[in-house]
Amino acid sequence: MRRNFVRRKLKEGKTSIGTWITIGHPDIPDILGNLGFDWFVFDTEHAPHSVETVQHLIQTMGSSPTIPLVRAAWNDMVMIKRVLDVGAYGVIIPWVNSKEEAENAVKYCLYPQSGGLRGTGPRKASNYGFDREYFDVIDEELLIGVQIETEKALKNLEDIFSVDRIDVAYVGPYDLSMSLGIFRQFDDPKFLKALETVLNKAEAAGVTPGIHCSANNINHYIEMGFRFNSLTSDVGLLIHGAVNAIRGIKGWRPLDSAPAAYLFK
Repeated sequence: MRRNFVRRKLKEGKTSIGTWITIGHPDIPDILGNLGFDWFVFDTEHAPHSVETVQHLIQTMGSSPTIPLVRAAWNDMVMIKRVLDVGAYGVIIPWVNSKEEAENAVKYCLYPQSGGLRGTGPRKASNYGFDREYFDVIDEELLIGVQIETEKALKNLEDIFSVDRIDVAYVGPYDLSMSLGIFRQFDDPKFLKALETVLNKAEAAGVTPGIHCSANNINHYIEMGFRFNSLTSDVGLLIHGAVNAIRGIKGWRPLDSAPAAYLFK
């Protein structure tokens, strides 16, 4: 089996960039897989992907060097083992708010020989059991990320980051700002203080800080110190590309009745 270069890159203190896959058509990872992203996160929390869909999307990546990760729908042993069995090289776990929840997340990802609870299923990840190496090495290859997206999580960061084997603390800015009562106010001092807290405590614990970014703010967040960063999503990239292309057309403007017409005024 191939190795997870993303986990090693983060351990070396380097920055790693990927994007989210939320559209369930195989052309999406097939096309974007040519562009050199370090990783994709296939989203099963907010996107309508089933586990079967995720497997098909990962299979579509073929020879792409991009590493497939999955956001589990919940911090649940069955959900996590299923997305790992279909070929994910790591899991992003949402709504981790305490040390106990972080401990559970790690246990659900790892096999018993590494202190975990993951069951053995000879599915796509192990080439249906024919890859005999998989079960011996995968626990060292998996990237395990916990999402920091609530005020409760902010209060428990040191406890959460004390859990061994957590690689990434990934900030969900929309949910975090909503939890803080300042939804989408990303320049609010309260939000900026929260980001600094995550950065400082993650780095002190040897955990890589990451955050969801747009094309407009990704360089800012990299300069702040975030190193596991998503460049928006497949939907965001589609919209961003279309908006920029439309703005470049001379002598024509989109229909005023279009929901996004305000972008072109």
